Amino acid sequence: MARKKTITRDQILDAAYAVVSTEGFSRFTARNIAAKMNCSTQPIYLEFQNMEDLKQALLKKVYDYLAEDIFPVEQTGDKIVDIALNYIKFATKERRLYRAMYLEEYGGGQEMQEFSYHYFKDLVRSEEKFQKLPEDEVESLHTGTWIVATGIAALMSSGIISPSDDQIVRLIKETIDGILDRKEPIDMS
Repeated sequence: MARKKTITRDQILDAAYAVVSTEGFSRFTARNIAAKMNCSTQPIYLEFQNMEDLKQALLKKVYDYLAEDIFPVEQTGDKIVDIALNYIKFATKERRLYRAMYLEEYGGGQEMQEFSYHYFKDLVRSEEKFQKLPEDEVESLHTGTWIVATGIAALMSSGIISPSDDQIVRLIKETIDGILDRKEPIDMS
C-alpha cells in the first residue's frame, strides 16, 4: 500500500500565493488552492483553521516578501524615494498581486496600508534628517508620498501611463519637498 503524499504548510502557502498573484482574491478558495496542488481541500484544513487563517498567513508571506525583497532595494540612495519607486515597480512587475493586495476590497486592503505605513514610518525615523520631524509631519509625508506613488502605480499597472524612472523620481522628490515645505500637515481622516 502506497503512503499518502504529505502536503506541507509551505506548499499550501505557495499555492495560495500563486492563485492570488495570478487570479486575485476573488479566486482565493480552498477548492482553487487545492486544484493548484492537485489534491483535495483536506490538507488545507489540516494545516489552517479556516480560510481566514490561511489568508493571514498569506498576507504575512507577502509582507515579508515586500519588506525583504522589494522595498529595501536601493535605487537612488534616498530611502523615501526608493520605497516609493520600488512600490511602483512592484505594481507594474506584479500587476495582479499588486491589485489583489492593495486595491481589491477583500484583498490586503487596510492591513496592507497599515503594514506599508509602519514600514514607511520606521524608514523615515531611520533617516537622520527626519528624526526630529513631528509625528503629524511624518504622517503627512507618508500620506502625500503614498497618494502620488499609488496614483502612478495604478496608472502604470493599467498601462495608462509609462513615465521613466527619472520622471517618477522627480515627481516623488517634488512631492516630498512640497510636503516638508508646507506649514499645515495633510489630514486625510
